Amino acid sequence: METKEIIEFAGLPLAVYREIAAHLRQVEGVEVDLIPQSSPQFDYNQSQISGLWLSWTLDAGAKSRQRVKQILEYYQNCYGV
Repeated sequence: METKEIIEFAGLPLAVYREIAAHLRQVEGVEVDLIPQSSPQFDYNQSQISGLWLSWTLDAGAKSRQRVKQILEYYQNCYGV
């Protein structure tokens, strides 16, 4: 059985979300999808992406979860989100 989480970083641009997704996809047992922005109004201050779907497969162990935590903390520190 998979476990899903939504990861959101307010205000990050599309390119950074794609970078985070690419980084997370390298972790064993992790699948990532981008969640498109659902706002009906276009706003230059909003990202085109509202967040990431993070899916944990049965292959994901404690080491994978720790690695994901480290990756997310890295981006939080870099972008102050």
